[in-house]
Amino acid sequence: MKLNENLQNIIDREKGLNKTLKTSQLTMIAIGGAIGTGLFLGSGLAIGTAGPSVIISYAIGAIIALLLMGCLAEMTVAHPTSGSFGAYAESYLNRWSGFTVRYSYWFSLVCAIGTEVTAVAIYMKHWFPTVPGVVWVLLFSAILIYVNASSVNMFGAVEYWFSFLKIVAIIGFIILATYVIVGADASSNIGAQNLTAHSGFFPNGVWGMWIAIFISLFSYLSIEMIAVSAGEAKDPEKAVPIALRSAVIRLILFYLLTLSLMLMIVPWTAAGGDQSPFVKVMEILNIPGAAGIMNFVVLVAALSAMNSQLYISTRMMFSLSRAGYAPKAFGKLSKKKVPTLALFTSAIGIGIATIYTVVSPDKAFTQMISISSFGAMFAWFMIFITHLSFRKKWTEMGGRKLPVRMIGYPYLTVIGAVLLVSVVLSTWFSPMFKDTLILGFPWLIFISIAYFIWKRTSTKDHNEKIETKDHTM
Repeated sequence: MKLNENLQNIIDREKGLNKTLKTSQLTMIAIGGAIGTGLFLGSGLAIGTAGPSVIISYAIGAIIALLLMGCLAEMTVAHPTSGSFGAYAESYLNRWSGFTVRYSYWFSLVCAIGTEVTAVAIYMKHWFPTVPGVVWVLLFSAILIYVNASSVNMFGAVEYWFSFLKIVAIIGFIILATYVIVGADASSNIGAQNLTAHSGFFPNGVWGMWIAIFISLFSYLSIEMIAVSAGEAKDPEKAVPIALRSAVIRLILFYLLTLSLMLMIVPWTAAGGDQSPFVKVMEILNIPGAAGIMNFVVLVAALSAMNSQLYISTRMMFSLSRAGYAPKAFGKLSKKKVPTLALFTSAIGIGIATIYTVVSPDKAFTQMISISSFGAMFAWFMIFITHLSFRKKWTEMGGRKLPVRMIGYPYLTVIGAVLLVSVVLSTWFSPMFKDTLILGFPWLIFISIAYFIWKRTSTKDHNEKIETKDHTM
């Protein structure tokens, strides 16, 4: 069987979902996933780790994300499907890759959902400090599960407006912060001097800056959602390239600009911590009601990211089911063409977050980052590896000229993979994020064993069916 035929079979088995998402909605889905807790709350953790040099951390993280999206865009335009990079790994590498990438990414998203909903509980403390966080976890989870169970159109509409509000708020923040910095006098302690005033630009050394890259990668996670949602896009060949370029440019500008301006207003020693640094900026500026408004925005950001992650994890489980890697029930669609059982299964991260919120509310956020990051980083790494094989085999097969091509192939693809691996392996030497590898490698071993058990069982079932058919002839 030719490689194109193999991929076409994968695409055919994943049919049935509504193809109604517009280019604007695809862009907002990517932004919705990537502008969430990572920017509004995780940036405080990154600032505390790196100080002002966090700007470099996020710039290097942006380079890795940019290289990744170049590789993924090329493959997505060639083969738009909900299985996305899991399907590409299965076809262009091997079935083990398709199995482990899909399950690792799914598990990562499930835990990331928990990260976002944990952040929601933190944000609600701003208004309701005495209400247990678990109340907000359950309330908002129920609302977003309903949105995702309704239809892809409702999901797309809700995510569009969630993301629109975030973008407006960030642009407003950039304008306000710029105005404050330009108009500040020397006695206000506001300005570029804050970038070096407290133990220099690298207060925790180059190592602090390097570890903060890992947090930045967590912040950029979910930008790859465009590739998965392409399976439900109206015109993926046109929509995906436009959405990718728009999302990547906006994300890089938003992250680097907002962080730079924020650190000029708030010294890095005050910006790090468990409260959103955006809210701290508003409190320092003492604008009436601004802190509450910004807290509402960061709450919406977390809900938006959670909404996107719930959608993508559901589609990844749907793809696993249609591939025969998960129970068939997860691949069944409701009357509204939504894989409802896959949705409810993907919501288990909410349960994990609920337990963490009750048992260890102070450590829940950083622990959920560590747990959720390995699967996503593994998926990112496999995207780079898959792209190396894809381009080579696509050229050998004489495939059509693609409207999107990764520049600098294969060198930039390899550089992206090496940078990513270097950052992830560095977490072993960071007590804060060591759990990423402590839990990650055993997970990879576990899922590999599960694959070989599945392979042996499925081969045995297949042989038994052939034997039964031969006996009945």
